[in-house]
Amino acid sequence: MKKTVAFISHADCGRHDTGWGHPEHVGRLRAIPRALRNDFELYESLDHLEGRHANDDEIALAHDPSYIAGVRALAEKGGGKLDADTVASPGSWDAASAGAGCVLDAVDLALAGATKRSFCAVRPPGHHALRGSAMGFCLFGNVAIAAHYARRVKNLDRVLIVDWDVHHGNGTQALVENDANIRFVSMHQWPWYPGTGAADDRGPKRSVWNVPLSPALPRETYVGELLKNVDAATWDFTPDLVLISAGFDSLAGDPLGGFTLEMDDVARLTREMVSRAEQWCGGRLVSSLEGGYAPDRLGEAAVVHMRALL
Repeated sequence: MKKTVAFISHADCGRHDTGWGHPEHVGRLRAIPRALRNDFELYESLDHLEGRHANDDEIALAHDPSYIAGVRALAEKGGGKLDADTVASPGSWDAASAGAGCVLDAVDLALAGATKRSFCAVRPPGHHALRGSAMGFCLFGNVAIAAHYARRVKNLDRVLIVDWDVHHGNGTQALVENDANIRFVSMHQWPWYPGTGAADDRGPKRSVWNVPLSPALPRETYVGELLKNVDAATWDFTPDLVLISAGFDSLAGDPLGGFTLEMDDVARLTREMVSRAEQWCGGRLVSSLEGGYAPDRLGEAAVVHMRALL
């Protein structure tokens, strides 16, 4: 039987060693297959794939070549700090290039009609990374790279990115906002790190919908506001591909956020995006892990998300 959803990861994503005291540690990634093993039916329903490494030219679709070379050189020298919150280790180049490559593989699968939806369990996350610098645990903008790859390599006309991480996807916005045919919707806590993402920041092409919301609101407020803005972003724009920055730090109890979402909300948001993707582009949807810093909750949420992708 043909499988419609892929679970894509790469062993090298575990080689980004931040130390166990860092919020973005390898235990986040390990929690996902651990949770998946408890749902045998879902496990059997997925196409389990190891992704590839993105090459320098692909990463340069969104990042300066000098920055790319700098990340590689720092890893080769044994690692070090990239910013106050972001570290590199000897394995970080392989991890970051594999993370981006997994998402590119998912785009290829969706466009080939092989597996139209994927969840990419990757780290380091990507949505804070800027064109020439790391930021907020992120080295390369995995989803932004994928959007440019879809547009410039695969010749798609229109791409939609939806980011429900509790933090504003400032890096993704910066990397895509000059392309009017990439629309970006970000729901995030406000005020909160990184301090960007005001509602009136629509980007230079008016292609950005920022949805800043206070912490501790009713769950349905977050879901309703995000979907309302997704619909606003697409009323005159039919995406050929949907990309999701799946940040599970928007769940209640996450140590780095104050939103109140529960597993039912993850399922609903996923189903709503799948339904829209089916109407827009034959169901082509690629989801990539961003935040989520309570590993057991992260693992459970990833399983709920993948079940809803089916």
